[in-house]
Amino acid sequence: QSQLVESGGGLAQAGESLGLSCAASGFTLEHYGIGWFRQAPGKERELVASFTSAGSTNYADSVKGRFTLSKDGDKHTVYLQMNSLKAEDTAVYYCHAEGGVVHTNTYWGQGTQVTVSS
Repeated sequence: QSQLVESGGGLAQAGESLGLSCAASGFTLEHYGIGWFRQAPGKERELVASFTSAGSTNYADSVKGRFTLSKDGDKHTVYLQMNSLKAEDTAVYYCHAEGGVVHTNTYWGQGTQVTVSS
C-alpha cells in the first residue's frame, strides 16, 4: 500500500527547533511535487513549504528564513527543519505528495502535532 508516514514534531518552547520527516512507503517521490501543510485550530490548512516536480523550493512568508525543506538522495524521505519556532507555528502538520508517471496520484500523511509554547 502506497502511503506517506510522518514522524517528529511534539512540544517545544518559542525559539527552539523541531524536525519533521515524511517517508514514502510503496513508491518514490521522484516524480512528485512534495509539500508540508499545516492546520491550526479554527483555521484553514495552509501550505508551509514545497518542492515542485521541477525541483524548485517555495516557502510561506511566515516561515521563510526559519524553516528548511530537504530530501534524501534515495527519494524516499523529505524533511522539514523548523528553527526559531513561534507560538503561531502551533498546528497539525501534514505531508503531501502529488504527481506520478502515468497517472496523477495524491497522498497525505496522517498528520503530526507541533505545539510551541511562548
